[in-house]
Amino acid sequence: MSKGLPLERLFDSHCHWDHAQLQALQPQLWQSCLQRGVNDLLVPATQAAHWLDLINLCQQHAHWHLALGLHPYYVDHHSREDLALLARLTESAQAAAVGEIGLDWHLPEPTWAAQEVLFMEQLSLAKQLNLPVILHVRKCHDRVIKILRQKKFNSGGFVHAYSGNVQQAQAYADLGFKLGVGGTITYARASKTRRVIAELPLTWLVLETDAPDMPMAHQSNRLNRPDDLPHVLDALTDIRTESRHLLAQQTTDNVRMVLGVA
Repeated sequence: MSKGLPLERLFDSHCHWDHAQLQALQPQLWQSCLQRGVNDLLVPATQAAHWLDLINLCQQHAHWHLALGLHPYYVDHHSREDLALLARLTESAQAAAVGEIGLDWHLPEPTWAAQEVLFMEQLSLAKQLNLPVILHVRKCHDRVIKILRQKKFNSGGFVHAYSGNVQQAQAYADLGFKLGVGGTITYARASKTRRVIAELPLTWLVLETDAPDMPMAHQSNRLNRPDDLPHVLDALTDIRTESRHLLAQQTTDNVRMVLGVA
């Protein structure tokens, strides 16, 4: 238990629960999540080949919330047929969000145009279904914000692993987005991100692990797990003025509000 403090109810707003490394640890891992106060997971998709398995997994538990989408990192693997299937499955499986979608300018520039087409198609689908989106954004916050405005996208969502500045955060918040706070802030050297997260209104923030990726400072084996979400809460408590209890309650409420989950 983190710091020996009372158990909080936490919502991991970004966890790749279907990943083989996490599923190999079941059912003990889910029991550990519950014992540490991690009661809900939002589970984003990355590629069409995994959608049916992800749907079947999330249907096993009411607190594993499904999102379906095509990740920009795999842009070369996606097809027009995938977009048609995404539209059908998102509706039939009653997904809570469309994601993980977005732009990644860390990838080679020749992929950027195809990424934008894919991103805008999925935004259109989410807008049509009135669903929030889970955004993956690397090195291109201003471009993503511009596209969201151009598309008049007003269903909101989450900016995964937020690393932008205060002005960009304001722009996202104005569009109905919450900002993902994860393992990055557990590192003292991440001074820029820690400073920005400390300044932002609490109503803009949500907690996430991105498990099994993006390991936290204390994870010597480098396997990130959703039951370590309380460590993100601890780090957030260290850099902000609110109580740990309020931080836990508000960040969880922020996820639920966007997803429309009671």
